Amino acid sequence: MVALARRVALDADFGAAVDLRAIDHGFDLHGAYLPVLEDVSFGIPAGQFVALLGPSGCGKSTLLRLVAGLERPRHGDLLVDGEEVRGPDPSRVLMFQDPTLYPWRTVWRNAALGLEARGLLKEQRHRVDQALALVGLNKFAQAFPHQLSGGMAQRASLARALVNDPRLLILDEPLGKLDSLTRLAMQGELTRLWQARGFTVLMVTHDVEEALLLSNRVIVVSDRPARVRADLAVDLPYPRHRDHPELLRLRREALGLLGLGQDW
Repeated sequence: MVALARRVALDADFGAAVDLRAIDHGFDLHGAYLPVLEDVSFGIPAGQFVALLGPSGCGKSTLLRLVAGLERPRHGDLLVDGEEVRGPDPSRVLMFQDPTLYPWRTVWRNAALGLEARGLLKEQRHRVDQALALVGLNKFAQAFPHQLSGGMAQRASLARALVNDPRLLILDEPLGKLDSLTRLAMQGELTRLWQARGFTVLMVTHDVEEALLLSNRVIVVSDRPARVRADLAVDLPYPRHRDHPELLRLRREALGLLGLGQDW
């Protein structure tokens, strides 16, 4: 499986390319229109890791839902690999802050959900075992969610995503509810899996340092309706260190864009 992962990482075409062009979106609320996204445009080359930063409630999660195909934008074009996103697809996997595991199913059965839903489990059972091994849960395959720590539950959720062999992994604050030590470990795990598998990542986080440690680019958006305020390149090798001068400079810049420059 390690050899397969390395081959995938060397395939520049494995990750999906994402292109958002002048996206406007909002909701009808109590008879009035609430704009959430306004003229949002950016592209993500295949295999890149992009973090999305912005104030709470500005529309970041809504943007992820559009990219995942769970909703259609009101205006603008949203393309993945040059094709318009018209609905969900197994190649695009959305992972939430909460693990959302079914409590009556074992870790193995939770990880197998995607294959089972697509009628592929019988002939591809080995992919479940491989995914659990990748996230270090192969010895907990028959455990139930209540027997797992928070970090282990999130690993199980990640395994469920990896079983589908996604070309685009969409992460909505996946580490937000973990304790600090577990979060640090999961940051390293996520970076390792991304580098090994070669998929594209679009991640929402409220943690500026986390965004800079993990991603190639940090896109900062404004308060609602969200607009792109800045696109920061993070040109640093991995693994990264929190006290690197360039990372500290980018941290100050990102906090300033979020209106917090005077507080740090």
